[in-house]
Amino acid sequence: MARPHRPDFPPPALITTTEDLAALCTRLASETFVTVDTEFMRERTYFPELCVVQLAGEREVAVIDAEAEGIDLAPLGDLLANRDVMKVFHAARQDIEIFVLRFGDVPRPLFDTQVAAMVAGFGDQVGYDALVSGLTGGSIDKAHRFTDWSARPLSPAQIAYAAADVTHLREVYRRLAARLQADGRLDWVAEEMGVLSDPATYRPDPETAWERLRPRSNNRRFLAMVKALAAWREREAQRVNIPRQRLLKDEALLEIAATSPTDAEGLARARGVTRGFAEGRTGTSLLEAIAAVRAVPDADLPAAPQPRDSARPSAALVSLLKVLLAAKCEQHHVAPKLVASSDDIDRLVLEDAPDIPALHGWRREVFGEDALALKAGRVGLGVAGRKIRLLPIGEPA
Repeated sequence: MARPHRPDFPPPALITTTEDLAALCTRLASETFVTVDTEFMRERTYFPELCVVQLAGEREVAVIDAEAEGIDLAPLGDLLANRDVMKVFHAARQDIEIFVLRFGDVPRPLFDTQVAAMVAGFGDQVGYDALVSGLTGGSIDKAHRFTDWSARPLSPAQIAYAAADVTHLREVYRRLAARLQADGRLDWVAEEMGVLSDPATYRPDPETAWERLRPRSNNRRFLAMVKALAAWREREAQRVNIPRQRLLKDEALLEIAATSPTDAEGLARARGVTRGFAEGRTGTSLLEAIAAVRAVPDADLPAAPQPRDSARPSAALVSLLKVLLAAKCEQHHVAPKLVASSDDIDRLVLEDAPDIPALHGWRREVFGEDALALKAGRVGLGVAGRKIRLLPIGEPA
């Protein structure tokens, strides 16, 4: 594929002052869309540390030094909130999280080219490099992918690398939008933007942090302890701004929940817990959280989760539905992962009317209705040439 024609635009501008940022955002506010990317560091912190923001419009691209002395990013916040300008990202979640933390809301309206590519049939979670190559014939220089974006000054090579992402993204967006418009699928993408557009998506809830630990127990006291300690760890990690695993690893948290130590000496016996940690402010706070759970009367402990239905889905029917899913997604040129997950298929086999995405909206049209018909025995699967097709099954005599 030949490279698409690219308009003549000046080299990327490095923005280091509030005045220049305000002028840039004023110009970009007249665009129909801007492409957006960020570079950040998170290895040593709980919250991402924003280092660089890249913006591109029709005829200019800029790299904003978010760590420049004295710079106020408020004009950027205003641009991201401007509902007359589409904000285009690729794999937007981490970028949007940064903006929600910084400005309090999700950029609106937004368009995620990774999601759009899945709707357009490019496969599950297609990489940006592959998308740029497939749609524009361009290529991405990977040399600075793992660079230290917090180091200053930014080198010309870093600036060029950062700018390239949003420069290519303009053409990716145009071509994806045109394809989806022609296929009548822009509404599908808009529906998928619902989760990305919810600020709650980016605000971790300490009270649900225990779920990622998946404790295998019905002991109500232990489960209450796991929930409390996971919530404590989340809040404490946020307070001191370090990764939760650096504060207290999962295995140590589960061990502490099981042993529920009463003093620093007992706490220090847990794997990975130093005496300094146990005797310090953090350890004291953790022991207080443990004591609070120990003081809860048995009658007031939360109920153990109800065991899930022990029935196992028919492996044959699961396989049949997965064949149907693959066939329908091949027919409609959409990524199967976007339509139905393995858990969705299992629930579809086990439940009469599960509340799953595959039975709502455009997914129901693509797959859900036929899946229900196949499960009910109203249709079967056959082969026509090299394609799977549905075969109606008559009512028994």
